[in-house]
Amino acid sequence: MQAFVATAWSHLAPTGVSWLGFYERDPNDLSQLLLAAREPKPACSPIGLHGACGQCLLAAKPLVVHDVADLGAGYIACDPRDRSEVVVPCLGPDGQAWAVLDLDSHQVGSFGAADAEALTALLRQAGLSA
Repeated sequence: MQAFVATAWSHLAPTGVSWLGFYERDPNDLSQLLLAAREPKPACSPIGLHGACGQCLLAAKPLVVHDVADLGAGYIACDPRDRSEVVVPCLGPDGQAWAVLDLDSHQVGSFGAADAEALTALLRQAGLSA
């Protein structure tokens, strides 16, 4: 995960992405996610499953959030400047998500379906998702 984040961050930071990181399901409390590898700064941890990362993990499908304001009370704001995000699950061989990759931006509408598809493919190539 750390190698993936370091490589991806070096390519994505110049594009306006404000944060990139993984959250893993807490093996001791399946209702929580724990921050793992990330750039450029720490973020909230642990977080519950009610936010975008938790929704993505539970559905085991990518989630593109055009404007985080649309998420209402369920949104977990680690950085109040963030305005959009894309979250992609890391799937095990059984199809269950064990972690998510989260990208944030300070701009509304920074991500789309093509970004989610590309990130999914990169996670597979890196061996982080089935």
